[in-house]
Amino acid sequence: MMEQKATATSHKVLFLNTLAFTVCFAAWMFNGVLVTFLADNQVFDWGPVEIGWLMGIPVLTGSIFRLPAGMLTDKFGGKPVYGTLLFLCAIPMFLLSKADSFTTFALCSFGFGLAGVSFSIGIAFSSVWYPRERQGTALGIFGAGNAGAALTTMFAPTILNRLTDNGANLDAWRQLPIYYAIMLAAMGVVFFIFSENKKPASSTKTFTQMLTPLKNVRVWRFGLYYFLVFGCFVAFSQWLVPYFVNVYYLPLVTAGLFASAFSLPSGVIRALGGWLSDLFGGRTVMYWVLGASVVISFLVIVPKMEIYSPGRGVMAKRAGVVTAVNPESIAVDGKSYKLKLKPQNLETFDDQMLILPTKQAWHEPVVEVGQQVRKKELLAKGVTRIFFQANVWIFAILIIMLGSIWGIGKAAVYKLIPDYFPDEVGVVGGMVGVLGGLGGFFCPIIFGYLLEWTGLWTSCWIFMCALSLVCLLWLHLTVQKLMREKHPEDMQKIEQDKQTIIEEALKE
Repeated sequence: MMEQKATATSHKVLFLNTLAFTVCFAAWMFNGVLVTFLADNQVFDWGPVEIGWLMGIPVLTGSIFRLPAGMLTDKFGGKPVYGTLLFLCAIPMFLLSKADSFTTFALCSFGFGLAGVSFSIGIAFSSVWYPRERQGTALGIFGAGNAGAALTTMFAPTILNRLTDNGANLDAWRQLPIYYAIMLAAMGVVFFIFSENKKPASSTKTFTQMLTPLKNVRVWRFGLYYFLVFGCFVAFSQWLVPYFVNVYYLPLVTAGLFASAFSLPSGVIRALGGWLSDLFGGRTVMYWVLGASVVISFLVIVPKMEIYSPGRGVMAKRAGVVTAVNPESIAVDGKSYKLKLKPQNLETFDDQMLILPTKQAWHEPVVEVGQQVRKKELLAKGVTRIFFQANVWIFAILIIMLGSIWGIGKAAVYKLIPDYFPDEVGVVGGMVGVLGGLGGFFCPIIFGYLLEWTGLWTSCWIFMCALSLVCLLWLHLTVQKLMREKHPEDMQKIEQDKQTIIEEALKE
């Protein structure tokens, strides 16, 4: 049964759930750093598509098993399910240290990817310990455990460098999975010793009865929101490491720090998202989250680029013979035509911090001394160079903002679930988690294929912008429909006012 008020036991269980989730999430995101390290150092010959699959496989496992994990938690309580999970994940994580091919690496990744189901277990197990009015905050605090992704991207590259003596002994990477396996097993021991079990009211239902809420389209709408705010967050927690390495030529450790700067605030701010959702309502918060996601995704679509285009040239004002040609001018029968010199800082232009696109223009002669030219004939062609730096610091600030906004959105989605499905949080939360986790699986693969097809690293942001817009439109249309059903008179007045404004605008 759901608690009527929060107790000391509630807070203890929430702390253990959050700590276990942090450990599991750090393990779940393990391949984002390790696969990039192994590919960059040519330990394995993997291309972009294979890297995308290896990053996505753990996320797939942690996604497809979220629903049964949530159901088991509703049925038996969180302590036995969570504790067993931690020990199960430690086994394939340890075996990863023995992997020597893509197949064995993929199989081990599929195994330790079960760590991802810790989310649906923790959501269901945390919610039963808190009253309804405190659940948004409690689940937001629990969700802060996804900062484990930031811990992996922040510390794992440095640990790998030390283990391998900065690449001198590459085979020493195999020690890192062993450390993670020990961490998972140790957390399992702590959880079994200190946690206490509790079941929801729905624990008496059969598994078939527990699946009934999945017929509601609202569950699938929540799942799409979570596909964006959680699935894409998971995807970028891994994808940003190779993104920074390839687009901005950063070292792996620095790229890991930037990726962790994206992940860490999102995890921590999730608690704030839960509090805001309790205060203003999950739906209102989601409006702001999805709107901001559209705007920021759009802002980072434009890639770092350098474009050369024909510019304004110099034409002869009258016919004659070319008597002199040099970089500064051209003379035709004694009449001099001034030319713009090619800038000397062309090669070092990227050293400056440029926010907006920058233009450079110059002339290049196309005639020779002694050549007969007619009136309006081209003497020197114009060359325009448009350069957009896509500055790394500005890009980093924007994606940190986006990660934080998605963190708030993750809490808002899971505030809505106990509001509409108070006795089926495990099942509905598990299903929403499945759909969100599938975003973490499919997005790196989609990003890999988009990169292959377009050649643009920013193609992933085009996908994000489109997905954010679809979510926002679905939310808006749903709210409009609910308003028409519950407040038909108010909606009719709003429509009439809109029509009046349009008619007046047309008259003007």
